[in-house]
Amino acid sequence: MLGALSRNRPLLALLRGGNGGDKAASAALWAASKRFMSSDNTITVREALNSAIDEEMSADNKVFVMGEEVGEYQGAYKVTKGLLQKFGPDRVLDTPITEAGFTGLGVGAAMYGLKPIVEFMTFNFAMQAIDHLINSAAKTNYMSGGTINVPIVFRGPNGAAAGVAAQHSQCFAAWYGQVPGLKVLVPYDAEDARGLMKAAIRDPDPVVFLENELLYGESFPVSQEVLDPSFTLPIGKAKIMREGDDLTIVTFSKMVGYALKAADELAKEGISVEVVNLRSIRPLDRETINASVRKTSRLLTLEEGWPQHGVGAEICASVVEESFYYLDAPVERICGADVPMPYAANLERLAVPQIDDVIRAARRACFRKEEKKQATA
Repeated sequence: MLGALSRNRPLLALLRGGNGGDKAASAALWAASKRFMSSDNTITVREALNSAIDEEMSADNKVFVMGEEVGEYQGAYKVTKGLLQKFGPDRVLDTPITEAGFTGLGVGAAMYGLKPIVEFMTFNFAMQAIDHLINSAAKTNYMSGGTINVPIVFRGPNGAAAGVAAQHSQCFAAWYGQVPGLKVLVPYDAEDARGLMKAAIRDPDPVVFLENELLYGESFPVSQEVLDPSFTLPIGKAKIMREGDDLTIVTFSKMVGYALKAADELAKEGISVEVVNLRSIRPLDRETINASVRKTSRLLTLEEGWPQHGVGAEICASVVEESFYYLDAPVERICGADVPMPYAANLERLAVPQIDDVIRAARRACFRKEEKKQATA
């Protein structure tokens, strides 16, 4: 690994202090952030990620980006747009189509003192590099007695998109969430994406950053605080997206939006729902989850991944262990279907959770009867 690193001239240039990048003052960074904001104070998740990476590369010349098509093509999903032009090919490295190769280079560079951001075109392809993520990145700090840090970010789209079938639709949150030594982040909106990405880049440990392809183009309102270059979010802390008294829904990534829409519908029936956006799978904010369940006395978990050994299963176990006597109803768990993702659009829709599934489960938890629809001639 280090032999390959020694042959990589751009990485060696960084190690020797060359090509420090743009060292603009914080005022310039602030101006760069504001350029993403639309007239209605919203930015897309893609812009939030791009601005966060841009600012961290400007602030620290040890940060660099590598992956397939991150440079000349501006990124498969345009998250790295403009970075090659600003920082040059020494800090925005287009790699061959070899996840095992460039991930190993990234891990070696992190051990050597740099701060790589490794992009996977999809996390399904990260399985080609799973040994580097688990056996090298995640375990080295422990195995070295705390003497070697691996400050690296693995990022890219995760989970179901649309029409890309079984080999491109898998959610890896539960996979990586099981591994000691990794931190696993799952942003939902622009605030999450920007604050968590900056925190991930600054963190001394390896971070798996699971984005969602269908959220990249979604716009969300942001405050001036979120656009400040110093803004970060704490890793391991969930966010209450909506307060409620009757039911807690714990979820992450794209499913947060589904939970919020379901909560709007359930409010019309008099069911008050509290929505918890996890933001972080590992570490898991058990304190916030259990505090919410002790308040509402009911729990519904929602995720796109498969049910067996999933994130929802871990949340249910935590609540049963810590808050069992507060529960007034059995926990409800909504997951993706226990099958590889179908390609056909009608079957694909049946394989991932829908808003109606959330509403029906919430009614069951609150002991509300299903409304029977009148047949029409």
